Amino acid sequence: MKKRTSTVITLLISLIFIPYLKATESFVHFTPNDTGVALVTPSSQSFAIWCDEKEHAGVLTAISNLQTDFGRVTDVIPSLTNKGRQDVRVIVGSYDKSPLIRQLIKAGKLDAKELKNKNEKFIITTLHAPLEGLEGEILLIAGSDKRGTIYGIYELSRQIGVSPWYWWADVPVARHDAVYIKKGIYTDGEPAVKYRGIFINDEWPCMGNWTTQKFGGFNSKMYVHVYELLLRLKANFLWPAMWNSAFYADDPLNSSLADEMGIIIGTSHHEPMARNHQEYARNRKDYGAWNYQTNKKGIDRFFREGIQRMKGKEEVVTIAMRGDGDAPMGADTDTHLLENIVKEQRKIITEITGKPAYKTPQLWALYSEVLEYYDQGMKIPDDVIILLCDDNWGNVRRLPELKGKRHPGGYGMYYHVDLHGAPRAYQWLNMTQIQHMWEQLYLTYTYGVDEMWILNVGDLKPNEFPTDFFLNMAWNPNLFTADNLTEYTYNFCKQQFGEKYAAEAARVLNSYCKYSARVTAEMLDHRTYNLTNGEFKSVADEFLALEAHAYRLFAVLPQEMKDAYQELILFPVQAMANLYEMYYATAMNRKLASDSDPRTNQWADRVEYCFQRDAELCSDYNNRIAGGKWNHMMDQTHIGYTSWDEPKSGNIMPEVIRLDTSAYKPGNYEYEEKGGVIVMEAERFAECTQGDSTQWTIIPDLGRTLSGITLMPYGQSVEGASLTYRMNFKSDLKDLRLRLILDSTLPFVKEGHQYAISLDGNKEQIINYNSEMTWANCYSKMYPAGAARIIESVVNFSNIDLQKGSHTLRIRPLSPAIVLHKIIIDCGSDEASRLNLQESPYKKLK
Repeated sequence: MKKRTSTVITLLISLIFIPYLKATESFVHFTPNDTGVALVTPSSQSFAIWCDEKEHAGVLTAISNLQTDFGRVTDVIPSLTNKGRQDVRVIVGSYDKSPLIRQLIKAGKLDAKELKNKNEKFIITTLHAPLEGLEGEILLIAGSDKRGTIYGIYELSRQIGVSPWYWWADVPVARHDAVYIKKGIYTDGEPAVKYRGIFINDEWPCMGNWTTQKFGGFNSKMYVHVYELLLRLKANFLWPAMWNSAFYADDPLNSSLADEMGIIIGTSHHEPMARNHQEYARNRKDYGAWNYQTNKKGIDRFFREGIQRMKGKEEVVTIAMRGDGDAPMGADTDTHLLENIVKEQRKIITEITGKPAYKTPQLWALYSEVLEYYDQGMKIPDDVIILLCDDNWGNVRRLPELKGKRHPGGYGMYYHVDLHGAPRAYQWLNMTQIQHMWEQLYLTYTYGVDEMWILNVGDLKPNEFPTDFFLNMAWNPNLFTADNLTEYTYNFCKQQFGEKYAAEAARVLNSYCKYSARVTAEMLDHRTYNLTNGEFKSVADEFLALEAHAYRLFAVLPQEMKDAYQELILFPVQAMANLYEMYYATAMNRKLASDSDPRTNQWADRVEYCFQRDAELCSDYNNRIAGGKWNHMMDQTHIGYTSWDEPKSGNIMPEVIRLDTSAYKPGNYEYEEKGGVIVMEAERFAECTQGDSTQWTIIPDLGRTLSGITLMPYGQSVEGASLTYRMNFKSDLKDLRLRLILDSTLPFVKEGHQYAISLDGNKEQIINYNSEMTWANCYSKMYPAGAARIIESVVNFSNIDLQKGSHTLRIRPLSPAIVLHKIIIDCGSDEASRLNLQESPYKKLK
């Protein structure tokens, strides 16, 4: 494993040793301080950035973006000069390119050894009049190379308040009248992982339709925004989109612009030799069959053209082969064939570049079935990066042995937060917990996988949060521990929404990721959670509560933050809360339909409502958020999967059942003991007898849980009426304690209200449950019962010798207007509960 340069080192500047500080520490202030550089003050008009005209073109592009960023923050847009002037306040240069940096080194203002032979390192520091013609304090941004300097420039942008996600997530920029730089020396050292980047994949229909409408395709007009984002996140590598596009052929500027800006391009795990699969798919007749055994000549020509085209650019070449279109090779493929293909590919690389093959960075992706060839002893050239992979779900499949022989070319990791594949695709929303990602990447880095980390981000949106975490961790995995992941989420939200709203936004975002990672949206359905024991209602309610919290924060956010908040937090929460509600409603619809319950149709209505709301939420994201900037980003089908692939007809509403409720007959329910208790809703009786002139009437939603049941009309005799409940006990019992939950009816008849209760037709007990609810006991009993809205009546059956199995409980009202809510039978585990416990499992007997 590479040893990472310490973030606390010393550098001799002006003959004084000053300790380095991490660039992640704040060096930008918006109020005056005693030392440092005043870049913008309330009275200043502008300042100049001095950068030599011989500097890397990518650095000049980053400086141009920095100038714009200052304009966003302060309205002061600094000028760019290639010579010393009195208004210069910032010097920018690369060690490998800039004469300015060499002058500073020669003048003793900068120690060459801190940049020489370093990889992508930057130093940000303050200097006093470092060169002739400059006065006062000057800010220096120096890089070891092109990307080091670019990262330093964008670090300044980030610290003045421009989020790396300002374009991709519409994060607003806070305005300030002044910008001051605190005196010190700041660096993040060198990156721990050499190649750090993303793979835009599974990009249709969302990103594909979006960029086609907005930019005309996957062209340089779109990719310039991807490159800038990656550089602002201190990344350097990209596998571009490849489903229906050819990165190199569709727009020649795609590749040249990436190379100029500082992004290293590669091709995905099944696109060898700097060729896109679409380039072959569009020209099959010209190149012949994708079969190296039968068409070596045609395929070698295809490979050769790719290397010729990328010659002179900083790219990583994917080698070996997979089948046509991201499929396994044929059944007759073996390790010998693959080794021979690689041998021929490296011969082509040597011939075209005029340099030994090892001079051109290469990787061999052990994706999917290719890992099996590796395990069978496939030989990989020493200089080639072995790109290991996860299982498409964020669990690493293979790591090098800690104490085994190391592969000289090093190891990489291809990781997923998006999948178009088995057992079911997940492409719609972020379904990843950074906690799980951290644990697996910590494992990955511990085992010495530090040459390349690449993340399959799907459409990029809405995977902004895990993408941000992945790339930050790739820079320095040791910065992250189990103890500071919550702090990372807080800092991410602080960057996007400011300190005032960060804590609540982070709490909602962290909870969303936890809840969503339980099961992906595409795998969720009405069978995922247990309906009977209340699990499904619990998880659905968690999401609905989270939606309420998310919207409560949305309501108080400044208007300029609302687009970003909707994209990063509110929409995913709302969309998943609605999805959970829809599938819970589906489960309730199916359950009640099996009981012929008339409420079946209400839940069917709810399913239809939620399905329509899903469409409305996605349409709102596409057409209203950020003025329709992200149209099509929520086109992904996510409801109605029956296989790994999405339904081609679009979202399919779950089937619902509707009943003719006129034929419904109440009763004939049977309850099962669970957890030492039987909890019965009063309306789910086994049998009932009506009075001579009364009927049992269910009052929906009365009370704390399901309903109440009573004899009506009031004023008539209750003679002859009864309710019988059937229940199954799991063990023998000698004593039984019952709690009847009744409505808070006061004793409007003298001496109070009474009912008779018996087990299995045996002797009845006569219970008076409200006779003490009188004025004499107004504070101790009457008022508390009224406030509680219920009266609890306890009945004990002693020495009953009750055998396990089926039994009946019969209740006869002896007074009018008795309203029964619930019955709890204590089989040894009853406990206090405001809602009197979750209803026990039951079935309706036919």
